[in-house]
Amino acid sequence: MQRPLFSLLLALMALPALADAPKIEAVTAVPSGTTWRFDVTLSHPDTGWDHYADGWRVLDMQGNELGLRVLAHPHIQEQPFTRSLSGVVIPTGTTQVQIQARCLVDGWADALFVVDLK
Repeated sequence: MQRPLFSLLLALMALPALADAPKIEAVTAVPSGTTWRFDVTLSHPDTGWDHYADGWRVLDMQGNELGLRVLAHPHIQEQPFTRSLSGVVIPTGTTQVQIQARCLVDGWADALFVVDLK
């Protein structure tokens, strides 16, 4: 094997393996007076306190954060799992929002889950 290629392979092997990003499986949005409650089901290959899905947020379609649900512990034996966030103020006239999940190690997932508000 050529030395530069061998060096490149060694360097790549030294990089940390990234786990799967947290995945939003389902979302229920329920109006409650002037605010909304969101029930979000997500999955993530949590490995323990050092690597787990640690939150999700509600965004408007422009990417502005409307609400944040912090997940305070790993869910190793509970996959997928559902957690709720109440009291989210949605601007008048808003017909869709996005949900984005976060991992303690890898940060915010690229995937956004669009929710139609009815």
